[in-house]
Amino acid sequence: MNNEPKADFRTGVPVGAIGDGGMLLGSVGEDDVVLVRRGNELFAVGAYCSHYHGPLVQGLVVGDTLRCPLHHACFSLRTGEALRAPALDPIDCWRVERSGDTVVVRERATAIAHNAVAGGTATVAGPATTRRAPMAVRRVVIVGGGAAGLAAAAGLRRNGYEGALTMISADDCPPCDRPNLSKDYLMGTAPAEWIPLRTPEFYAEQRIDLVLNSEVTGLDIAQRQVQVAGGKQYAFDSLLLAIGATPVRLVIPGAADAQLCYLRSFADSRAILAKAANAQRVVVVGASFIGLEVAASLRKRGIDVHVVGLEKVPMARVLGEPAGRFIQELHQSQGVRFHLGNSVKQVNGRRIILSDGTTVDADFLVVGVGVRPSIALAEGSGLAVDRGVSVNEYLQTSAPGVFAAGDIARWPDPYSGERIRVEHWVVAERQGQVAAMNMLGLGEKFNAVPFFWSQHYDLTVNYVGHAERWDSADVEGSFAARDFSISYRSANRLLAVASVGRDLQSLEAELAMESIKRA
Repeated sequence: MNNEPKADFRTGVPVGAIGDGGMLLGSVGEDDVVLVRRGNELFAVGAYCSHYHGPLVQGLVVGDTLRCPLHHACFSLRTGEALRAPALDPIDCWRVERSGDTVVVRERATAIAHNAVAGGTATVAGPATTRRAPMAVRRVVIVGGGAAGLAAAAGLRRNGYEGALTMISADDCPPCDRPNLSKDYLMGTAPAEWIPLRTPEFYAEQRIDLVLNSEVTGLDIAQRQVQVAGGKQYAFDSLLLAIGATPVRLVIPGAADAQLCYLRSFADSRAILAKAANAQRVVVVGASFIGLEVAASLRKRGIDVHVVGLEKVPMARVLGEPAGRFIQELHQSQGVRFHLGNSVKQVNGRRIILSDGTTVDADFLVVGVGVRPSIALAEGSGLAVDRGVSVNEYLQTSAPGVFAAGDIARWPDPYSGERIRVEHWVVAERQGQVAAMNMLGLGEKFNAVPFFWSQHYDLTVNYVGHAERWDSADVEGSFAARDFSISYRSANRLLAVASVGRDLQSLEAELAMESIKRA
């Protein structure tokens, strides 16, 4: 946003100041508000995304929705409702009046009808919930306490489900903001109280029975029963498997368990923070997104960081070598030292011995070499698996009434024409929301374009789409200026776009890919 004074919407602005599909940032008293025009309709909504406070005026208007430039959340312009993750909460709406060629916004709305105005005066709706008539489901069980599980639980209630709802999680804490665990929280710029996605009161108010510290040990699909350690059973009519994935664990000769840290849960991040409090040097094993985010966060804490990775160029498999070298140089400029084409051969006390004979003294190691989908429960119960739990376009498994979402789900992607499994936070949340609708028999296909973001110091990489292989990677812009995009294509078909400093282009790429039909 620029530094020009914001328009005071209480005194009115000319209709001509906003083009069709355009937006104008202004204020109503102490509140920042965005005025949006769509044809002859005008909308007034809160100026910031409810997820990470992204400036919505820099976003994209699509139909009667507004998409956030940061992480691609989507809101209804008519009600303020959060329609797509990662935003879970609505934005406010304001009452819009139009008299001739002047538009005035004076007061926040209450839930009434809608907030579009074509002429004269309109009453505006506040955030509204979606109410649909659910099928005859009385008992729903969700296995997993992550992004997909919470999104599904909230989605069930939002879509009118009134029956019993149980979420079973092996974690010791409620669903949390996992992307923050390797970014701002580990860096020290996000306090612990920001990490839980919902308060205890939310689960009570929504009548969600959140069962923590409970490992599911058995699944009887024929009898519609879930069994947890200790013998307790939970009956279900519909079931969602949202167990996620577990970090790949390394066996390193000489390394004590206390020296090896992994990052998946809130408890894992807290453990790394506790060790980092008195650490001077850390070895990060794995030059992946998670490994380099950890490296950046620890450098911000003043810790000397060495990164060890088998690859020759970090993240080349996902971004390509030019972008991978750019990310590597960024980290090197912050003092990170790389040992690429290398692995940890042995640990002898504080001495970390690499495969090329190099030794590094370190206080502990953080291992980030990938994850494996947690499919043992599904496989043991007879569900179809294929490097993940196989689901159809409705996220239903091979068993009726049993669904899967998040890191474990492999689904038919309408854009690539392949069956894919994606380990992205936003994908997991969106799948949870769609699975909730289909558990109620609403027949909603999952066709969202995958999206993720990765943060490195003050630089954010956005990635929309999915490209496991590509024929060409066309770079537009400048790495040096931190203003570029890379379009990944196969047989001249756009599969994905990675970008830095081009949030609007990322949104436009997402929209373009949504229009692609399977050949």
